[in-house]
Amino acid sequence: MGASTAKPSGATVILIVVGPAPGALSAPEIAREISAAGHDVEVILNSEARLFVGPSAFAGVGNTVEKPSLNPEVVIFAPAEAGVLARLAYGMDGFDFGDAPVFAVPDLDPETAKHPAVAGNIEALRRDGVRVVEGDGSGMASSHEISAVVLGNLGGPMAGMKVLVTAGGTRERIDSVRFIGNRSSGRMGVALARQASRLGADVTLVAANINSREPGVEWVPVESVEEMKGEVMGRVGDSDVLIMAAAVSDFTPAEVGEKKIRRGGSDRMTLELVSTSDILGAVRSRNENLFVIGFAATHGDPVPDAREKLRKKGADIIVGNDISQAGIGFDSEENEVCVVGRDGVEFIPRASKDEVARSILDASLMEMDKLDKEKR
Repeated sequence: MGASTAKPSGATVILIVVGPAPGALSAPEIAREISAAGHDVEVILNSEARLFVGPSAFAGVGNTVEKPSLNPEVVIFAPAEAGVLARLAYGMDGFDFGDAPVFAVPDLDPETAKHPAVAGNIEALRRDGVRVVEGDGSGMASSHEISAVVLGNLGGPMAGMKVLVTAGGTRERIDSVRFIGNRSSGRMGVALARQASRLGADVTLVAANINSREPGVEWVPVESVEEMKGEVMGRVGDSDVLIMAAAVSDFTPAEVGEKKIRRGGSDRMTLELVSTSDILGAVRSRNENLFVIGFAATHGDPVPDAREKLRKKGADIIVGNDISQAGIGFDSEENEVCVVGRDGVEFIPRASKDEVARSILDASLMEMDKLDKEKR
């Protein structure tokens, strides 16, 4: 089934072919994530797939069609059960999309996945250039994993850039069981890594004490400020952009107990603290051409603190947010920030952290463009 209408300039159409398997329930979320990245989505529902999900599930995120209205930029078969994989492997699927990249997302139970014929079909697809997105062996890959792989292969305004992101909250040991920490969930930094990947960047995330992992990015777990500094300094030389979104501890215990400190007979305990390393300062002093985005969390108007930090740290952009406001900041799903650059302030109103992250990156791309023009 080919497409007869040419794709207009600037339009990017992603076609999702939904097969008859339980993973069809995830297809609307795949469409939603791809649509949110700025692409047009069309959906072909296999007749048996309608037993799992109907056209109304794609309302607002994709158009359900019998055949594509335009030549698709990418074709995704999700879910692809054993029959679909076989037809794709033997060229019997009835589709002809020219040179459009094809992604196949198997939805198989463990026994079927081990069958020699099924494994052979998957290998044949890979040899033919089909990108096979597999899960952890217990079913289809998550919608998040699928969209991350697909979007990461589409290119975008950050294609070719290497972006290093820090996220989460560092922990400084007091003894073998206790630590000094903060309430950062890492959601803002993870959202920035996710959106940079969707814009085509090669992303590495240095994650301080974050349990869940973000598909499509290199994940580097750390705990303390010194561990984060070591990873950042070891990787930043190969990076084009550094986004310091982590909540980094300002102080660490002067001495760390090797065992659990006992309460003893006193009702008080004195803990001596010393300053931690200034990661952002160390980075800037050794990497003058690196584009640096820092963060300043404050109580009250964040702009003065952000401007001061911009000057002191030599960053290109400081993102300020007022953590005293309910519903934004630490451990929340939304944020509201001010992006402070050399030439002014851009206010980004309250929205999901994914939306705020995209706005921060858009502002950063504009600032990078200004810098490039100044150097010419």
